[in-house]
Amino acid sequence: MNIYKMFFVITLFLISNLYSQEYLLKSPNGKIIAQIEHNKKLQYSFSINNQQLTEKCEIAINIEGKEYPTKESRIIESKLNAIDESYHPVVPIKSSVVEDNCNELTLIYDKNLEVVFRTYNNGFAYRIITHFEHPIKIFDEIVKVNFSEDYSILFPEEKSFTSHYETNYKHLKINEISDKQFCSLPALVECTNGVKIGLTESGLSDYPNLFYRGSATDGLVGTFPKVPLIIEPTKSLDRDERVVEVANYIASTNGNRNLPWRIFMLSENDKELISNQLVYLLSDENVLAETSWIKPGKVAWDWWNALNIYGVDFEAGINNDTYKYYIDFASKYGLEYIILDEGWSKTTTNLLECNEQINIEELIKYGKQKNVGIILWVLWKPLSENLEIILDQYSKWGVKGIKVDFMQRADQLMVNYYEKVLSESAKRHLLVDFHGAFKPAGFQRKYPNFISNEGVMGLETCKWSKEITPDHDCTLPFTRMLAGPMDYTPGAMINSEENNFRIIYNKPMSQGTRAHQIALYVIFESPLQMLADNPSNYYSNSYSTQFISKIPTVWDDTHVIDGKVGDYIIIARKFNNIWYIGGITDWTEREFEIKLDFLDKNIYTAELALDGNNSNKYASDIKFESKKVERGDNLKVHLAKGGGFTAILKPLN
Repeated sequence: MNIYKMFFVITLFLISNLYSQEYLLKSPNGKIIAQIEHNKKLQYSFSINNQQLTEKCEIAINIEGKEYPTKESRIIESKLNAIDESYHPVVPIKSSVVEDNCNELTLIYDKNLEVVFRTYNNGFAYRIITHFEHPIKIFDEIVKVNFSEDYSILFPEEKSFTSHYETNYKHLKINEISDKQFCSLPALVECTNGVKIGLTESGLSDYPNLFYRGSATDGLVGTFPKVPLIIEPTKSLDRDERVVEVANYIASTNGNRNLPWRIFMLSENDKELISNQLVYLLSDENVLAETSWIKPGKVAWDWWNALNIYGVDFEAGINNDTYKYYIDFASKYGLEYIILDEGWSKTTTNLLECNEQINIEELIKYGKQKNVGIILWVLWKPLSENLEIILDQYSKWGVKGIKVDFMQRADQLMVNYYEKVLSESAKRHLLVDFHGAFKPAGFQRKYPNFISNEGVMGLETCKWSKEITPDHDCTLPFTRMLAGPMDYTPGAMINSEENNFRIIYNKPMSQGTRAHQIALYVIFESPLQMLADNPSNYYSNSYSTQFISKIPTVWDDTHVIDGKVGDYIIIARKFNNIWYIGGITDWTEREFEIKLDFLDKNIYTAELALDGNNSNKYASDIKFESKKVERGDNLKVHLAKGGGFTAILKPLN
């Protein structure tokens, strides 16, 4: 422990004593201060740079009708700790090294209850720990957040706990949100003076997801889906369900356990949000002993483009000829995987047999010759009913992973299902990509084979909606991406100006420019990154495809250059001494001068994918340039309406 931290802990100990029941917990840099007190109830407030953000927020847990801590409870012991450690993620989503630097306070009430608080330089978090010798039923967890003013919030409203969690972000005043409205996470609170608060959770296990509902005041209240007792299928018998009866508790669980962390990411400006890694730091540690088989990469995807390949001498469809074409494409451009989405199996509920046009073993053998692995789409319920037998079969075939879809719930039972799938898949060296899924909440660290996660309104929505706009793309890095990887599925080769976009289900297009689509491969984080369009379109746009193929899906370092929620974002990321810069804008045309002060002293060759001179009229117009740059240079770029750019900077020596 260094001298500063020793001084900090001693000072905190003098302030926090057993008699006052009041505590101050500062971040290592002193900017964030949490005030914690117990006076008949446990409450906290926090500030940044002396700007008070919350007031007397409440923490408690209701176990079988009794609320802890009780009104009579007193804190019998406090423990202080300064943490300064480094971690090396198995799958480096933002960086190959993650620094854990915080101050921690543990309040012990009695043998049954502890509450742990942490202050980081970029956030505040807490969790409840229970110590009961018997199993418990948790009726509720009290999570009340009272803000100091009537702030605004980007609020991903849900109509039901049964959801794909692919919600657009509404911009609301917090006091306008009724107690009947609730949102999934992450949500983003916009305070005064540019300060932002990202709301999410981590360390989720054997427990339901946290949601927030309004309180009709300057606050939010946590709410949770209860444990389902009776579930019935809907008209879509193979995938959709309806919860018709629930228990009076949110979790039936071990009495001696940690509850999830409640996270408040704090930033003084928009761009600082992007580099926040609290979800990773507050996740449970990796439980997999051997992880060398886990291979991130890019994947050619069939469903978005409806297998609409052309210029071939066979009929395109869900058949071996078509998928060999996808494998050939993936091999040519160095993509690690292809996905066989819905339709490959005999039925959507029979996941052990292929349809008559698919020979999966032949495809896997062909892919192996081309160094391309195969991932299979599966419905979650049929998989759950025969999990180990199905996964054994896939392992025997040589499948590399599964894409599990349509869970649409976030209660305790579904959270446990995720963990079981991840654990059983890891035993068989299978990657997992969850779709129709709730947001990441820590499993990516615990099970590094959890390679990506939907829970985002992504490019697929272009097939039936106009909601996937450049503004939406410029919002996601500051909202949904705070929780972790998001399988947005970029890569559209048919690109549209604002007024010319059309909804065409089987021949979809994107809003914004081609260069905007390419930049998403740098900006959006997903260790399994899809190429959503069809191989024929990629072949017809070979320069764009070659450029995409050079962009990695994991990163050694992330440097956020600039950004404003919903307007624009520019990010530089590094992998193996090569820098990749991606930038996008909303429908506003913009000019940027990017200072290359993050480079070392090498001279670099910069390969650029830029909006073409006519991108405002024809969004697919793109140009490619190359130039030499070095540290201290300014990279000037022009972004068209809905535009973007990407730069790949390779050192010359």
